[in-house]
Amino acid sequence: MKNILQFTFLLFFSLILFSCGNADDDVSFNINDKELGLGEEPDDCLGFEENELLLSIQDEFTTLPGKVSILFKVTDLLGNPISGLTADQFSIYEQGRNDDCFNSISSSESFARISPNSQVFNNNTILVLDLSNSVLQSSLDELKAASTSFINNVMPTPTPESFKMAIYWFDGEDELHLLNPLSSSASELTASVDGITADISNDPSTDLYGAVIKSTDIAEDLLDSDPDVIGAASVVLFTDGTDQASRYSESDALRAVSEADKNISFFTIGLGAEIDTEVLTEIGKTASVFASNSQELENTFNDISQRVAEQANSFYLFEYCTPKRDGSGQNNLVIQLTHNGLQGAVQTKFSANGFIGGCE
Repeated sequence: MKNILQFTFLLFFSLILFSCGNADDDVSFNINDKELGLGEEPDDCLGFEENELLLSIQDEFTTLPGKVSILFKVTDLLGNPISGLTADQFSIYEQGRNDDCFNSISSSESFARISPNSQVFNNNTILVLDLSNSVLQSSLDELKAASTSFINNVMPTPTPESFKMAIYWFDGEDELHLLNPLSSSASELTASVDGITADISNDPSTDLYGAVIKSTDIAEDLLDSDPDVIGAASVVLFTDGTDQASRYSESDALRAVSEADKNISFFTIGLGAEIDTEVLTEIGKTASVFASNSQELENTFNDISQRVAEQANSFYLFEYCTPKRDGSGQNNLVIQLTHNGLQGAVQTKFSANGFIGGCE
């Protein structure tokens, strides 16, 4: 009996040690960990609640005589983009060298605004179409109609030069074929889709994983193309089947997606009964939709087009005129957002060197 009690005690004690020793390794209790970009959580002196919205700072700069500009992305805690916000939903708090905590800065007196972000932000969409024989022979017309609808829904009117889309296609070859290079013209893009014919490919195979890897590389290159501009990209991939070429492995494709830049979103659209929905859901980690037949294609493309547009419109260039002046040095700044009963805030800092009265 004594031995049984000793064994039970040791087993119980070992379980406690195991649980405590792995808790910090397995669970992250900080939802903002590495999610605020260049920012950090607001100072406790403000007494804000835990963030329910995330403001991830992408870039920040100042302009004489006294303007502060912050480019950030807004999402909920699940990573869903928040679009359509207005300047009056944001509150500004500054802390100078003589302040114990932060002072509220009037949005109206500081001329706070959401400005066009094209000067510091580029958004690119990469539409990748499976044009293997199964698509060309059975659902080409429906795919062309759905792609045209997608283009018209995603491309804003008028379209700024900073907002572009490129179209690629794949079959069984070890190549991602260019159908239309990056363009801000919806009419140019739809014309290229309209020009797809059934004889564009004679390869019956499908290099799905190769298309994922190559389109991810293209998206990465676009983000790195201009070091002075922040970029975001969306990869939207359509297929009606599984990888048949076996040139690349599933793990290679999924690794490319998982290790991609955080500002690249991945969407997949699957058609028919031969797709692997589990794999497409992993590739389309931002969102995935599936159509059981070609008649449903346009609706599924439209579902994704809404998500792509929301991603692009969740980046905001927030600007205001600060009351801080030259000689005040580094100042702390907190921007708080209130939206649909939820709040989120982020803290950063700016230098007021050279600032004088007035602001453009």
